[in-house]
Amino acid sequence: MSVVSAARSGLRSAAAALAATTGGSGERGPKRSRPARYSAAGLIARGASGRTWPRAWRELPLQRSYDVVIIGGGVHGLATAYYLATNHGITDVAVLDKSYLGSGGSGRNTAIIRSNYLTPEGIAFYDRSLQLYRTMAVDLNINVMFSQRGHLTLAHTDAALRTMRWRAEVNKLQGVDSRVIDPATIERLAPGLDVSSRARYPILGALYHPPGGIVRHDAVVWGYARGADRRGVELHQRTEVTDIVVEGGDGPDGKGPGGRVTGVRTNRGDIATPIVVNCTAGWATLVADMAGVELPISTRPLQAAVTEPVKVFLPTVVVSGSLHVYVSQTDRGELVFGASVDPYNNYSVRGSLEFTEELASHVLALMPGLSKMRLLRQWAGLCDMTPDYSPVMGFTPVGGFLCDVGWGTYGFKAGPVSGETMAECIATDQTPKLIAPFALSRFAAGRLVGEKGAAAVGH
Repeated sequence: MSVVSAARSGLRSAAAALAATTGGSGERGPKRSRPARYSAAGLIARGASGRTWPRAWRELPLQRSYDVVIIGGGVHGLATAYYLATNHGITDVAVLDKSYLGSGGSGRNTAIIRSNYLTPEGIAFYDRSLQLYRTMAVDLNINVMFSQRGHLTLAHTDAALRTMRWRAEVNKLQGVDSRVIDPATIERLAPGLDVSSRARYPILGALYHPPGGIVRHDAVVWGYARGADRRGVELHQRTEVTDIVVEGGDGPDGKGPGGRVTGVRTNRGDIATPIVVNCTAGWATLVADMAGVELPISTRPLQAAVTEPVKVFLPTVVVSGSLHVYVSQTDRGELVFGASVDPYNNYSVRGSLEFTEELASHVLALMPGLSKMRLLRQWAGLCDMTPDYSPVMGFTPVGGFLCDVGWGTYGFKAGPVSGETMAECIATDQTPKLIAPFALSRFAAGRLVGEKGAAAVGH
């Protein structure tokens, strides 16, 4: 019996207790009719008739109870809800976000996807995510602009080159296309790079990962939201969770290890639920604290920037760990840059002049021809960093409280597979093999999954 089924028997009484403090009938909102499919024929027909497209998802009143409440309306939370409904038939699910869907890390990343990680556990996990990205446009009936253009991780020193060879061999053993290439091949793949011996940071080689690429992050969010909604999941924006109700725990107010979740409190009222899933980025530790669960996570900003559009000249994704920079070019021609996380804990998402100056100098060391390009804007997102640079997934010491957090700079790449495996974890009350290495208990047991060597840039 799944944890959802086992908890449903006590859900009605918990809902009544919480509803007594807030009022409300707990009646479900109207089920939506099957939405129109996106297609060229539909676009022509609606253009000719003047009919508008229906809303992608509904806005419904908040109910007093759900089988599952997911905190965080980004790719991870929405994918979990989608796969709960699609793969397991669990549709009495609410996704809560204190802002709008995709307002956090899902809308602030640089949209790069890859699976050329360092550990066997990480490679298998991210490769499954890449497989889901390949079929996503068809599965979700939305163009996510998936572009599998290749991924280059540059080596500027002999030590870096040895690391690239190491990663390539580990990747090959896991069936992932990854290999080390020489400067001449790099120049053919990315003509804008300075591969000459006169460069300040000479390029000695690179780890080439052909399946890597980019995808439109907003479209991924919209696709999962629309897909979850059409299957009966409720999406609630501007709904902030202010507390998680836990009973029977060892800590204050019954929270902490040994306790069990019975509901959540929000700025729109209380909800009874046996299962709460923490799918937040930046606020993961604050949400976990509400349940009395301590997470070994520090939160730091990660800044990025974008230039004016120019003719497409960079057909691959380029990363330099030594220079702490990565760059790709969108279909519209903008260059999107990222760097390493800021070296301090902070919750700010503002850009800084120091970042811009350092970014510009490092980018020009790689591609001197960009010196006349104008930077249009910069922004920042929040990264939750764990000691081993791998996520925290699955069950916690509090019954009914699960986590899908601690993604650092890797979160967007892992969105689809995280949703798929977390949904399986909830529905079966068992930890799927792919996420077993990322259990919270690994820190106490000393079974770390060290992925720092596979970071896109140095941290």
